[in-house]
Amino acid sequence: MSNIGLAFTLVNSLTNHFGPLAALSGLWRGHGGVDFSFHHADDKPADTSYREEITFKPFGPVDNGDQSLYGLDYKMAAWRASEDDPFHTEVGYWLWCSQLSHVMRGFVIPRGSAILAGGKVKPDADSFTLRADANSDEYGITQNPYLLINARCTAYELNLSVHDATLTYDETSTLEMKEFDEPFQHTDRNVLHRVESFELPPAR
Repeated sequence: MSNIGLAFTLVNSLTNHFGPLAALSGLWRGHGGVDFSFHHADDKPADTSYREEITFKPFGPVDNGDQSLYGLDYKMAAWRASEDDPFHTEVGYWLWCSQLSHVMRGFVIPRGSAILAGGKVKPDADSFTLRADANSDEYGITQNPYLLINARCTAYELNLSVHDATLTYDETSTLEMKEFDEPFQHTDRNVLHRVESFELPPAR
């Protein structure tokens, strides 16, 4: 086997067990985020510009009986302009199940809300879509009683692509808000660049 072929085999052996999540491992930063949401102080929807930092730290495997999951420990924070304190944070896990060929994103928001989104994704995909539905037993949404009455999230969708060291995403949370007769689409989008890579653990 040539040196190039050997190198390709070694890279494949390290990344296949993480599927499409292998490309996300690392520390990412972006400065052009746009959050479209309802601003209660102004009583109307508006855009908010933000900068963002995301950390994906690889781990695994985690076993559920015969199911083996490899994943990324996930932390995200977003800041308005030059503010020191983030206006939004998330923590959770991204998981890859090779048996199902599913990517899962489970995260908690400190507003009393948790989402497990997922979908079927090819192992070598560089772009994919994940969804969650409040009425689903599979990939669903839970939220505290206040949100259920005032701003119930009924659906969530994430579209993500990663090419080389650039990550692009847009996501939509569909909300039933007392301020609107129709569902409100809360959206976020950003482009981030990897500033640090993390080594993937070997397959078991």
